[in-house]
Amino acid sequence: MKRGALVVLGGIGVLSLAIGAGIAWLGGKHIGTLLPPPEQCTATVNGQMVVTDLEQAESAAIIAGIAVRRGLPARAATIALATAYQESNLRNLAHGDRDSLGLFQQRPSQGWGTAQQVQDPYYATGKFYDALVKIKNYQKLAITVAADKVQRSAFPNAYADHEADARVLASALTGQSKSVFSCTVNSEDVAQETLGSNGLTPRADAVRKDLIRTFGKLSTGGYEPGGVRTGHMEGSAHYEGRAIDVFVRPISAANTTKGWAMAQYLVARAKLLNIKTVIFSDKIWTAGRQSDDGWRPYTPPERSGDPKILRHLDHVHVDVQEQ
Repeated sequence: MKRGALVVLGGIGVLSLAIGAGIAWLGGKHIGTLLPPPEQCTATVNGQMVVTDLEQAESAAIIAGIAVRRGLPARAATIALATAYQESNLRNLAHGDRDSLGLFQQRPSQGWGTAQQVQDPYYATGKFYDALVKIKNYQKLAITVAADKVQRSAFPNAYADHEADARVLASALTGQSKSVFSCTVNSEDVAQETLGSNGLTPRADAVRKDLIRTFGKLSTGGYEPGGVRTGHMEGSAHYEGRAIDVFVRPISAANTTKGWAMAQYLVARAKLLNIKTVIFSDKIWTAGRQSDDGWRPYTPPERSGDPKILRHLDHVHVDVQEQ
């Protein structure tokens, strides 16, 4: 009996260890993890991977998105991202050396704006680009040289330490590299919402406003006052006012690049905005367990319609969590 008790206790000990490690086993076969995967984002370009946390991804997405809005080259985003990496580790800091604040550690005493302004990522990024584009031939300068001409840093060579990672993020988040930026985002329960005056739920409308704040005027659809009742597949989030289509027409290389900039931007800010699904150009990303798989091939439903629309070649689809 004592020996049998030891066996049982030993089994409990092994099971406890397995549960503690977040691993479930059945008959010696691994059947999955009990704990959700860690929330983080990755971008892989030309074999080089960059890993960020969600806060860093949200900041990087704004920096790259504003470059796209202004029609600046990806190199401008690279310079800005390398600078923000060095100055704040891509975090909107409320402190710094002397009166330095925000993503770029801009100093109100040096004319960058008020303390409140330089802690606004949109304002701070805009001011950085305002200064960058005034530098003659900035695109041909070394990253560290261009960054220092804007920042006037006491450690100008430090920007070079972040050049490789900044290049990867810039390439992904400006859409130059497609379906390479993804985040693992665990789903959370949210309150059910009703339609607003424009036919979107407050969460969906927050996504619309966030996109416009970063990318400027956009052509959007898939919603209307009172809600839409036709034109989408059965069960579509559009019928619940939870979805938006962002059009990138006509289909062209440039518009596809912009579409990927917005699609990957949305993934970077998915946790913040309670985004559930993003679909573009034959690819789909979904929050929750599947988010750990990144962008997956998207197979359109079998229904009549324009293949370009069904495959989301001319628009980015985004929908938010329902409840």
